[in-house]
Amino acid sequence: MTGWQEISAWRPSVPGVTEVFHAHFTEHAYPMHVHDAWTLLIVDDGAVRYDLDRHERGTPNDTVSLLPPQVPHNGSPATAQGFRKRVLYLDMTQLDESFIGAAVDGPDLADPVLRRRVGQLHAALANRGDELEAESRLALISQRLRECLRPRLAVGGPLPDRGVARDLRDVLDERLLDGITLAEAGRLLHAHPTHLVRAFGAAFGIAPHQYVTSRRVDLARRLLLDGRPAGEVASAAGFYDQSHLTRHFKRVLGITPSRYARTAAAG
Repeated sequence: MTGWQEISAWRPSVPGVTEVFHAHFTEHAYPMHVHDAWTLLIVDDGAVRYDLDRHERGTPNDTVSLLPPQVPHNGSPATAQGFRKRVLYLDMTQLDESFIGAAVDGPDLADPVLRRRVGQLHAALANRGDELEAESRLALISQRLRECLRPRLAVGGPLPDRGVARDLRDVLDERLLDGITLAEAGRLLHAHPTHLVRAFGAAFGIAPHQYVTSRRVDLARRLLLDGRPAGEVASAAGFYDQSHLTRHFKRVLGITPSRYARTAAAG
């Protein structure tokens, strides 16, 4: 990767927030990937373009972007100067799965009050000892997000059942660490491997192997934030070896696992 970057990541002692991630990228482009958590994103400088559920989206002006869990997305700079962003990853206690469909339909929220509150929460999370303030601000943000999304629920609703593609996703999740071949999955689901690949891509906009890799990278991030040594994380997250982890981790995040661990420790 070329270009300039600056990254900071840490896990705060605030229930509901699984990770805080700050980054400044000039050229890094995220490949299609998924998260287990809600991605609450604000951009302080520049702009980000991304694809979500086959629709091109962006972060114009002072919007707040809310990307739902388990829905593939990518991301790249929309300007030559790159972008500076701040991200909160929120678990399902803050928004349950019933809001996923509404977030897919409209992930970019033009809400000055919400934007201001997200900035205030980031400031509180940066200071150890301010956890009560952070919890209070998070409660207000979660309520505001529900208010923004609730009017769309009748239209958006939860993601529909996608048949064999959803069944394959469940199998991939169950076998995330051990792995599974397409032939094995085909026998389990009574479907030809080629049909599985095509159905999965048509339903989720991402190939099965891309889905598994991004889920493993997400797991590696959590283990690094837990303080696990980078050398142990590869096998614990389902990668073949350290170089395998490093290659995919850097491709997704633009940073090596070791450097990510150091910035997490500093945070």
